[in-house]
Amino acid sequence: MRTSLLVLALLSLSVVAADWARFRGPNGTGISNDKEVPVQWSDKEILFKTRLTGVGHSSPIVIGSRVFLLSATDTQRMLACFDASNGKELWTVRTPGSKAKKHAKSSFASSTPASDGERVFCVFWDGEAVSLHAYDLQGKPLWKHDLGSFTSQHGPGFSPIVEDGIVIVNNDQDGLATLLAFDAKSGEKLWSVDRRAVRACYSTPIVVELNNEKLVMVTSTPGITGYNLRTGKEAWNFTWSFERMMLRTVGSSIVADGLIFGCSGDGSGERNMIAVKLSGSGDVTRTNLVWSRAINRATPYVPTLVAQDKYLYGVLDEGQAICLEAATGKELWRSRLAANVSASPILIDGKVYVCDERGEVFVFQAEPTSLKLLGRSSVGELIMASPAVAHNRLYLRGERHLIAIGKK
Repeated sequence: MRTSLLVLALLSLSVVAADWARFRGPNGTGISNDKEVPVQWSDKEILFKTRLTGVGHSSPIVIGSRVFLLSATDTQRMLACFDASNGKELWTVRTPGSKAKKHAKSSFASSTPASDGERVFCVFWDGEAVSLHAYDLQGKPLWKHDLGSFTSQHGPGFSPIVEDGIVIVNNDQDGLATLLAFDAKSGEKLWSVDRRAVRACYSTPIVVELNNEKLVMVTSTPGITGYNLRTGKEAWNFTWSFERMMLRTVGSSIVADGLIFGCSGDGSGERNMIAVKLSGSGDVTRTNLVWSRAINRATPYVPTLVAQDKYLYGVLDEGQAICLEAATGKELWRSRLAANVSASPILIDGKVYVCDERGEVFVFQAEPTSLKLLGRSSVGELIMASPAVAHNRLYLRGERHLIAIGKK
């Protein structure tokens, strides 16, 4: 079968001054080419700092002149909309919720919403069950699907994506894994696929073009699998093998240099990272593995990587910045940068922005020779959510505030 090597992230083909419509922006790449985002700031570059109702680790998304994020209290779950220019809260929708067991670093609102430019899609967890909701940009409810109970020691945090009018949800938990597709406008269920369930995984799918098909690529403990966007039919699969224990995926996959990368880990410190050729069809387990890194704490677990040219950049959970050669996995440099990190870094105009859990924001140049720190600033509160960037503004979700950074 003729194989297309065009596996560029489809939504990242036009990222200049674009919206940031899902977790980690265009197709989950974490990349923006905006040119005027400060690398370091003082009070004059803080455009607004808006107090949030409730708390959560949901990352903001930006659609035109509006910012959306999820938040929660012990009794409510919320989707909030803010004016992107001044931070004014425009509306908030609320659904009932309750306390439940979760990981100390998790929250009752850890899922990031997604948008097709006309609607906003989000997953609420009421403390027992999860549900997928669609709203218009004014907060009017459009449709809803109950997805059932969720079982995991951490609580849910999976985020929807939307591509070509189809909303995709990867409901992966302990003992149950289902990939579901819904029509974005009507809410009609288009298809669902039962997947192998091992441990609850939280990586967000991406979309690639392979063999003239758009495939939804899902990464979890069993491996990386591509499903036809329109039908849900499995078209490509790589099965993950582990030396000792089966690990969980939290950080999402990215594509670079004709490869798709997956990272996994465990609270014990076990880590594994793989690079797999995006070629062929069917089961490519025996043919497509390019390299694997099974090194304790030398591979990101929660933070997702970013890619530029033929190199991967990121930060380890313990705060060390790293650069890897994409084609070989060779570590080109590793350097102490930050405190513990849960947020995924993003790449803006060739610069990597890293937020640590203390609220310190570091910016370094994406270059393979060494760590070149360009700036360091603080927002003065905990950051667990990944940042967003749109229209030359950086949006940070702190523990209690939504903060916008940019030139006035």
